Amino acid sequence: MTDNSNLLLVGAGGMALAYAAVLKSMDLTPKVLGRGAASAAKFEAETGIAAGTGALEDQLKDIEPGATAIVTVNAHALADTTRILIEHGVKRLLVEKPAALDLEEMAVLQAAAHKANAEVYVAYNRRFLASVIEADRMIREDGGLISLRFDFSEPTRRIGALGKDPRELSTWFYGNSTHMVDLAFHFFGPPAALQARIAGQDGVDWHPQAGVFTGFGHRADGATVAWHANWISPGRWGMEVLTRERRIILQPIEKLRIQTHESFAEQDVALDDADDLAFKPGLLRQTQAFLTGADADRLISLDAHAKQMKFFEAIRTGTSFLEAGT
Repeated sequence: MTDNSNLLLVGAGGMALAYAAVLKSMDLTPKVLGRGAASAAKFEAETGIAAGTGALEDQLKDIEPGATAIVTVNAHALADTTRILIEHGVKRLLVEKPAALDLEEMAVLQAAAHKANAEVYVAYNRRFLASVIEADRMIREDGGLISLRFDFSEPTRRIGALGKDPRELSTWFYGNSTHMVDLAFHFFGPPAALQARIAGQDGVDWHPQAGVFTGFGHRADGATVAWHANWISPGRWGMEVLTRERRIILQPIEKLRIQTHESFAEQDVALDDADDLAFKPGLLRQTQAFLTGADADRLISLDAHAKQMKFFEAIRTGTSFLEAGT
């Protein structure tokens, strides 16, 4: 269990506030390294914990090497911030998704982590939802999945009005949509091949790369995966995992319904989700996994995430992915 003396919370925005609530429930008070004065003041007012301000390199001068860090800065600053922490000597890091916004950033971050022998995990908190944990149990009970389909549609008109950094908007697939894509492949596992298509390049003014994403893929054992996301039309995230016995429906992702062979009706599944209701969903279990090792197999390492970014990139760009050796 990490103690207060070597735990850093990097960032003082909304995600840092969510982590602070979780850490407080675990009787942990981190040293908070913020940036701007306004966000630091808001953080202290809401948590009672003072947050540092200014350049990260300056704040790290008082931090001994070997610390543990949770990194919550804005998506476009994640890779550089994490690299600076690693180069200072921070040895264990939980970095908010997606850790890097493209393959080049990821390669630089990986190189820094390998050189320093740092242990880095990427924070996909939806892996730790009560609904996902129960879905995993059902899939195992039914002998595995046969197929999976998912939708990572985004409310683009609302997103465009948020005033986000242009790079954060242009890489929104990695910064936000990969919550769903990561979860799909958490259930499915690594694909042997994917075929992807994109369309609607003129449909979203802040994301000219594409507005519609479709495709399919398969595993070596024949299980299939498919997706359809439309950022131009109204929509929402959703996922269906199909086994021999059940259709497991997560829409919204925090809830769970099933359909069985006996009926067309979809049945709500009761969940032990008190922690997801008390905190940002999935965040308490994720933080416990990182700091205590409980259910740590749900964490994804930086190297594992870098590997899956290669087929994420196929989905984002509408190209093909073929696993080496297949």
